[in-house]
Amino acid sequence: MGICIIKNRISRGELQKIADERFGDLVKAAIDVEHNILALGVELHADAEAELIEKEDSKREHIWGINLYPAETGDRFIEFDSMINLKPAFGNRTRGVDDEAVRQKILDTIHRIVTEN
Repeated sequence: MGICIIKNRISRGELQKIADERFGDLVKAAIDVEHNILALGVELHADAEAELIEKEDSKREHIWGINLYPAETGDRFIEFDSMINLKPAFGNRTRGVDDEAVRQKILDTIHRIVTEN
């Protein structure tokens, strides 16, 4: 499977299938918090970021790298850790997501897009 851009919904089951094809327990994704869309099914977060920029006219400052763990729940479902998150020019100096408002936008979008079934 190639890169998938998700604008509406994806189930945990579908996420698990993507995880099984790559890493087994996780799906790497880039999320555009301005357009509320995900690109996933990649080996590198940077590939998902490039897909969003090229195909969806996303801007780098709105794209964040996350890992999704389909079998997990609560705080363990989403991990904020990616090299693409290093954005000193935009105030983020770590691989995480330092701005709590941005983290909340990511959580809100993921909870809207990812369904249980």
